Amino acid sequence: MTTQQSSSETVDLHPDGGDKVAGTSESDVKTTLARERSNFAKFRTALALDRTTLAWIRTALTFATFGFGMVGFFRATMLATHSEEAMRLHQAAIHMGVALIVIGMVATILAACSHWVILRRLRRGDQLSVAQWPLTITIAVFISVLGLYALWSMFNP
Repeated sequence: MTTQQSSSETVDLHPDGGDKVAGTSESDVKTTLARERSNFAKFRTALALDRTTLAWIRTALTFATFGFGMVGFFRATMLATHSEEAMRLHQAAIHMGVALIVIGMVATILAACSHWVILRRLRRGDQLSVAQWPLTITIAVFISVLGLYALWSMFNP
């Protein structure tokens, strides 16, 4: 509860008189409150950035795990059948699996760099903007190219 006596006198922010700002006007108190809200907004933005980075790490681990699983599955298929077709599938799976592992590693590195750059801008108070090529679009392009390569390698032995 705020009591005002004049624009240049003491302002009580609490009824017990615990927070007194001597010689400030109402606009200074509003400025202080706005600054505190801005600090909370920066804190919430930093927490959202952390959650986004953790989501990218989970996604990258999924890519790498799927790549290792693909290589292992087709290796077992090749060892069980000993056919030319199994050998060709095994080689294609190795290429595809390694590509998925590399995409996972690149996504992790890019997410870490993006996190660091945005956090640094946030701490400096710089204007935050959306990148022209966000990480999501970059990884989607990599996956599309990988899919096209997989189709091409499947039909061209």
